[in-house]
Amino acid sequence: MTITMKIVSMDTFLVPPRWLFLRIRTDEGITGWGEPVVEGRAATVQAAVAELSEYLIGEDPMRIEDHWQVLTKGGFYRGGPVLSSAVAGIDQALWDIAGKAAGLPVHMLLGGPVRERVRMYAWIGGDRPAEVADLARAQVEAGFTAVKMNGSAELTAIDTPAQSRGIVERVAAVREAIGEHNDVVVDFHGRMSTAMARRVLPLLEPLMPLFVEEAVLPEHSDNLAALAQGTSIPLATGERLYSRWDFRAVLGRGIAVAQPDVSHAGGISEVRRIAAMAEAYDVAMAPHCPLGPIALASSLQLAFAIPNFLIQEQSVGIHYNEGNDVLDYLVDRGPLTFTGGHAARTALPGLGIEVDERAVERMAAQGHRWRNPVWRHADGSFAEW
Repeated sequence: MTITMKIVSMDTFLVPPRWLFLRIRTDEGITGWGEPVVEGRAATVQAAVAELSEYLIGEDPMRIEDHWQVLTKGGFYRGGPVLSSAVAGIDQALWDIAGKAAGLPVHMLLGGPVRERVRMYAWIGGDRPAEVADLARAQVEAGFTAVKMNGSAELTAIDTPAQSRGIVERVAAVREAIGEHNDVVVDFHGRMSTAMARRVLPLLEPLMPLFVEEAVLPEHSDNLAALAQGTSIPLATGERLYSRWDFRAVLGRGIAVAQPDVSHAGGISEVRRIAAMAEAYDVAMAPHCPLGPIALASSLQLAFAIPNFLIQEQSVGIHYNEGNDVLDYLVDRGPLTFTGGHAARTALPGLGIEVDERAVERMAAQGHRWRNPVWRHADGSFAEW
């Protein structure tokens, strides 16, 4: 078999605020970009990418599926967030190369567009939500039709009535601020126990969230079916699930929304397969993406091609992005600029963005050592962040 193009180099860049970028160069001068990262473990994923590059250097970048199979299954020990995130970023970069080689956006290589624009939501508030109503109102005034908020700070296994009512009051304030024609997503980050979720979800029902995200930790996914049967609120999960096999365990448990992350769950190739599985269970897709521009661009390429897509997360201005924001690493911000709370489809090739290599290289010299906070309860015991 004649190889018409070869991978000649793979370079990674730790860039602030908390991201890892990958650049794959070919002997034909086509460069692909990916974002392989586990937030707080970027250097670990960087090492995994370096190990996988030993196989890829000299290979044909167009054999995307074969590379995915070898990279995920070629080692005796498989799976986990570090390996799947390393593969995810590589997969994104290979699709970027394939699109640029064909002169087409990636969504055209996935079967073509099923929509002309993608609905986005905007984050409001931080890890410990307080006054969110004004922030929500400002995002609606900026054109967004949906906002997302953290539901609570740390919670004990069975917390006080005041804590439960405080959650409801904050969500109620946002609902009042944005009205009935806009949506609010409530993210609990796995901070509720199953018992607390049973208590809180019915209290939120009159406020009709678009969905509640990670009501319980993924370790307790077996309890999702009972929770779904006990509430009218659509339940979402998936940012900490890393493959179609992980999703197989939750899709039949009554969830309404699947949230794989294109930088964690094996990349464009695997998230497209997860979407197809979810469609068979009448589950919509709202991909997780609190990351940088390459992850967002990859997510949008999928969103244009996925029939059961619902809404897309984006992190422009999110509270984690201190010092550098999503658009700072782009030559042209236009493709990731939203109008009326939507991203418009473009015909730009590959992932549809041009990464500013000089900015990436300059900021990689600074690097980062971002770590998520470690929370503790009042008694000194560990609390879920």
